[in-house]
Amino acid sequence: MAVGPGTLPEFYPVAGFKLGTTSAGIKTPGRLDLVLMEVPQGASVAGVFTKNAFCAAPVQICKRHMELTTARYLVVNTGNANAGTGQEGWDDGVLTCETVASLMGVQDAEVLPFSTGVIGEKLPVEKIVAALPKAKDALSEDGWEQAATGILTTDTRPKGASEQFTYNGKTVTVTGISKGSGMIKPNMATMLAYVATDADVDQALLQSLLSASADQSFNRITVDSDTSTNDSCMLVATGASGVKVSAEDEALLVQFTEVLDRVMRDLAHAIVRDGEGATKFVTVKVDTAATQDEALAVAYDIAHSPLVKTALFAADPNWGRILAVVGRAGVENLDLEALQIFLGDVCIVENGGRAATYTEEAGQAVMDQEEIEIRVVLNRGEISETVWTTDLSHDYVSINADYRS
Repeated sequence: MAVGPGTLPEFYPVAGFKLGTTSAGIKTPGRLDLVLMEVPQGASVAGVFTKNAFCAAPVQICKRHMELTTARYLVVNTGNANAGTGQEGWDDGVLTCETVASLMGVQDAEVLPFSTGVIGEKLPVEKIVAALPKAKDALSEDGWEQAATGILTTDTRPKGASEQFTYNGKTVTVTGISKGSGMIKPNMATMLAYVATDADVDQALLQSLLSASADQSFNRITVDSDTSTNDSCMLVATGASGVKVSAEDEALLVQFTEVLDRVMRDLAHAIVRDGEGATKFVTVKVDTAATQDEALAVAYDIAHSPLVKTALFAADPNWGRILAVVGRAGVENLDLEALQIFLGDVCIVENGGRAATYTEEAGQAVMDQEEIEIRVVLNRGEISETVWTTDLSHDYVSINADYRS
């Protein structure tokens, strides 16, 4: 189940960035599950990773390698997370990097590994090693669509976003793919996301732009409040367009940032829309809060509440559940008379209780929709924050109960 049509966009190739996808048979024979990505010499590479203390071996290796040099190749496997695997998992990740390095004629540290799938099981590294030559042969600047499929796990559909803009007669491209469906409450980025641009951006600025953009996109989504061991989001700037993005050219920096933010947000929204068992795409917005922490606390408490999420699945306008969550969100000195709560454009709570204008029919009309906004107006300050989430259905339980079966 998923929300919305889920059609992939037209992928605009990013000059210099290539992707090759194949099947290694890691978990399911014949399924696309191995992706190799080539970064051109001279490109900039930035990344953000999970803050889970049990971060997977590939995440640890990525961080180590990025401290040493600039990546030339990214290698992604699905079907196995290589997390909770100790020294053996580290050794398997290193072997994957060594194999890619030998195959492509680069240093081991110039390879970044990524894994996603079942936690706690040994990585079938021999299958990956055997399949890497096929991934190399498939490398192409037009390989985005296959790669979008090759990184999926419990996802029901591939996810992508791609935009172009013109600056001083030159075209700049930003294209990306993401995967994720369950174990989604990122504390950096998302399960896996890869974005590339042909703009020329220095590494320090690229890292700053990625961190800021991830914070307003992937760090604002939740399906089930679980932060993965493998979350990784990468941004590559090849420089092939000849358009230099820098702080000195403020107009270009603003335009590039706006496009990057839209691509990142679209990729994050696609994960929520494909949340495990999801039938609703839910926007939770908190307005006029005193602080960002306060706004996010209220928004996430609503987005994580099993009672609210099950009411959303049932299309039940049980507004008392939302009111109760706002009350327990820990906002100090909350003025109950001042706040308002809305379902869509229908006011459900004001003056400390049910809004005088509210009717069950109006609330039901909103809850029957596939896309729903819950908005809380605290009337305490000028801060506004938005979080995106899903409902909680029977299918979510079934998918995760049967995940290893």
